[in-house]
This record gives sequence, structure tokens and C-alpha cells, in this order.
Amino acid sequence: MKIGDIQLGQHPVLLAPMEDVTDESFRLICKEQGADFTYTEFVSADALIRNIAATTRKLNIRPAERPAAIQIYGRDTQSMVEAARIVEQAQPDVIDINFGCPVKKVAGKGAGAGMLRDIPKMLEITSAVVKAVNIPVTVKTRTGWDADHRIIATLAEQLQDCGIKALTVHGRTRAQMYTGRADWEMIARVKENPRLTIPLIGNGDITTGQEAREAFDRYGVDGVMVGRASIGAPWIFRSMKAAITGEDEPVITYAEQFAILRRQI
Repeated sequence: MKIGDIQLGQHPVLLAPMEDVTDESFRLICKEQGADFTYTEFVSADALIRNIAATTRKLNIRPAERPAAIQIYGRDTQSMVEAARIVEQAQPDVIDINFGCPVKKVAGKGAGAGMLRDIPKMLEITSAVVKAVNIPVTVKTRTGWDADHRIIATLAEQLQDCGIKALTVHGRTRAQMYTGRADWEMIARVKENPRLTIPLIGNGDITTGQEAREAFDRYGVDGVMVGRASIGAPWIFRSMKAAITGEDEPVITYAEQFAILRRQI
């Protein structure tokens, strides 16, 4: 799988962006444990433009964790463009746009998954950001706003037409938040679209090596993104990579787990 010119190999497993989780130390540990690609915490476009220190610190990427993406979110086109240009100066490998965060303080204000209720604005922002920078731009989103508006099959093509280099789909609607089960059949239908030529990364409920392998074998995605299952267990990437390649999953002792987690503190 490739994002632009970035080669991630076959069957890559990616660390999802998670607020208050995917800081520098956690990303580096996940990389050491087998993650093929990492994402920063969410970066607010408005806060970045205002030069808020807590936000600008999120732009730091260590050489050892590359390739890595900085993820931005916002609801205004000009702010997102300005933020993307600031982010580009931090030299991430990829800029990712967050159109998937479901929490009220983000989606309720029209950003994150809130953009699923304003597709023209989502496409306007995406196209503008792609044109504003010289590094690959990707998007992470959900299947739709709610069960009556699962629009991802059409939306995927529209986002591709904006010039993004990869798309991540979390198999839930915004209304589901993190409840129920992720709809991988919906993700598979997006992948089956012959007009979709960019890599498709599937996200949602991947918690074991066997589930990661099934995501590739059954649903045909190009990459798998792992989020909550990695919290407190970054070695899950090592287990997943082994399962995907048909190797025996490693036995990780409590002493080894403790040593790995201690490094994060």
C-alpha cells in the first residue's frame, strides 16, 4: 500500500489518531511494536492559528516514528487551509483531515463528523487543503451521520475527486459514537467500487490478530487502523503483524508488558 510516494508495504497496520493518547512517546512505542504508520492527536485548526502552545506541541514528530501524519480538524475552509500550511512546515509525511470525530464539542460545532451533515463544505475544505500543500493529504471519516444517511459509498468517490491520497473509514455512523459494532460490510462495499483507486483503510473493532487478518482477507481493505485496542497494550501491533503473515503470535510476558508501558510514563 502506498500513500502518495510513501510505501507502507503489504497489509499495513496503522495507529489511529486519539486525543490524549497518541502523543510522541506512545506513537514511538507503537512504532517499535510494529505499527507501520502513526497519527498525532487531533490538532484544532483554530487553536493552531492562534498559536496555542498545547496545540503547537502536537506537531512534533520524531524521526524514529516516521512515516507519520498530523491530523487537523476544523469547520472553516480558510482556517483549515492556513492550518495545513502551518502543519506542512512541521514536515509530517502526510496531513490527515478529521471528518470522523463524533464527540459533541467537535461534531456539534460542525467539525469532525459534523461535516457529514454538510458534504459540500466537506468537499470544499478537502479540495482547498489539497491544493494548499505539497505533501499527501488523506481523510478519515465515518459511514454517515446516522443510519438513514450512510453515504460513504458516494462520499468516497467525491473525496477521491478532491485529490486525497488515501481514505480511512470508521465503520460506524456519527450517531453510533462508539457503540454497537462497526459495519465492515459497508467498508467492503466502498472497496469494491471499481472507480475508487486510492487506498482504503478500514477502522473499527479490530482488537485481535485474527480480526486484523480477516479485515484484509474478507473485506479486502488496503490497510487496517487500530485505535482503542492499543491503549495500554501497544504490543498488539506485534501480535497483529504476526497473525497477518501467518506466524505464531508472540507471547508477551507481564514483565515485558510492564517494561514497555513504563517507558511511556
